[in-house]
Amino acid sequence: MSHRVSPLLKLVARGDTTVVDAYLSPILRRYVNQVAASMQDVRLLFMQSNGGLTDANLFQGKDSILSGPAGGIVGMARTAQAAGLTRVIGFDMGGTSTDVSHFAGQFERDFDAQVAGVRIRAPMMRIHTVAAGGGSILHFDGSRYRVGPDSAGANPGPACYRRGGPLTVTDCNLMLGKIQPAYFPAVFGPAADLPLDHATVASQFASLAERINAATGGAASPEQVAEGFIDIAVGRMANAIKFVSVQRGHDVTGYTLCTFGGAGGQHACRVADALGMTRVFAHSLAGVLSAYGMGLAEQRAMREKTIELPLTEAAREVACEEADRLADAARDALLAQGLGTGQISIISHAHLRYEGSDSTIMVALATLPAMRSAFDDAYRRRYAFLMPGKQMVIESISVEAIGATDVDGVADDSSHSRTTAFAPTQALPTALTPLARVPMYSGGLWHDTPLFDRTALQPGARIHGPAIITEQNGTNIVEPGWQAAITDAGHLMLERVIPRMSNHAPGTSADPVLLEVFNNLFMSIAEQMGLRLQNTAMSVNIKERLDFSCALFDALGNLIANAPHIPVHLGSMGDSIRTIIRENTGRMQPGDVYML
Repeated sequence: MSHRVSPLLKLVARGDTTVVDAYLSPILRRYVNQVAASMQDVRLLFMQSNGGLTDANLFQGKDSILSGPAGGIVGMARTAQAAGLTRVIGFDMGGTSTDVSHFAGQFERDFDAQVAGVRIRAPMMRIHTVAAGGGSILHFDGSRYRVGPDSAGANPGPACYRRGGPLTVTDCNLMLGKIQPAYFPAVFGPAADLPLDHATVASQFASLAERINAATGGAASPEQVAEGFIDIAVGRMANAIKFVSVQRGHDVTGYTLCTFGGAGGQHACRVADALGMTRVFAHSLAGVLSAYGMGLAEQRAMREKTIELPLTEAAREVACEEADRLADAARDALLAQGLGTGQISIISHAHLRYEGSDSTIMVALATLPAMRSAFDDAYRRRYAFLMPGKQMVIESISVEAIGATDVDGVADDSSHSRTTAFAPTQALPTALTPLARVPMYSGGLWHDTPLFDRTALQPGARIHGPAIITEQNGTNIVEPGWQAAITDAGHLMLERVIPRMSNHAPGTSADPVLLEVFNNLFMSIAEQMGLRLQNTAMSVNIKERLDFSCALFDALGNLIANAPHIPVHLGSMGDSIRTIIRENTGRMQPGDVYML
């Protein structure tokens, strides 16, 4: 039965892609033609979901789905490399959601992804999105805080936009002084000439604090309520980063958090702290890095083919022959777009897996020992074990043709002299004069905080937190214990200079903020359990039908959190856990595994 179900699901996936392409491409074609008609005699390129540019005439709907976030990843990778950073976590926080990504020298892609419940069989950047952005709406359900997933959007937008919107994450930052209306564009109100509405935000937070205190018996101030919601949003974003890093075997403590997007700079230090990271990089165009990244992208053409052969020398030779044919096709696609042969480079990969498994690892198409070694290293890092003696399979090969693109008006950061990540060429000897000093609430305290204009800061400038650095496309918060430095290329590099103090145990009272923080943490654990089970299983029932459930229980066998798998299992799971505990009391040790 398993050999009949799997191909069927793959056909369904390809069918979904066809339907999506048929739906999007006509609409997209009308838009592309409209843009092209207004730009006569201009070479027009569009960003694809795989991170490469393509000619306007070849742009298809299936390749456009994640094209915007893909531009951000390209911008993050290229600007980080120019700054001397080799391993970065992308943190793109906008108004509705946050996109996170991982980069350690090469772009990571999914060739069979699920977007909005639809399986798309087309190469696209590996991006994980959570509904936590500047416009995420704040909720209190009578016992705990919640942030999102609904968003106020651009209309009506946050409460401070003067359009009758609800309280959002942006309003939290305004309430805490991390956004200063006097240094924010005055584009609100009926005539689009008024500043952000601090009075309305303060009034609504005061009312919300009263309601929370009445329900919980607490005495939280409006500022404490606002910071509590920020803590929850930060926790959700940190869990999203774990999804693309820790969950795939990467230790983020050795990475740099690359922040961009309109709201990223307001939360980057807090997110880094939540992950144990100590470095943050913010490009001088961080607020518009997705657009800037499109200017740094190369033209790319990708081709792939299913092989499904046991990993042997004969199969490797077949794969190399097929890769050569795919390379010719990809190269021809770029030549047809006006690139010269000398501008095109080719990269070939093999997608390997264990026989009976469906979890592939992409490795460079090379010699047999090199591919086996690369597979073992990546598989062990991701799943913490190997399967000696298990036959390995070449499931497919993929080939990427890359053509250097020179886009007028966009300067590649590689033109700047490279700098080591946190060593600006020269520290300024004199104290910096802030634009103003403003009150900012952080860590449960109000701070007399200097506010700087980023355009006035010279290379070598160092700013100790707490501080606020404003710029045209965003606001950067330097939290207490952090230091910001301006590099010779004009970028902002932040580093934690005072070790973060460990929090004390939360106690036994039901804190409405910690309830949601731990709820998200426990749910993340259960979801990670399910993903690990799905990726390592050989059973089609588990891997493709997802016929399993994962949950977290306390020492008495009471349910704490269950992932959204198949809930019918939970009826007997609690009794099973309690039976194991009862029959093994006093003998259970850390690391033990029990099976019923």
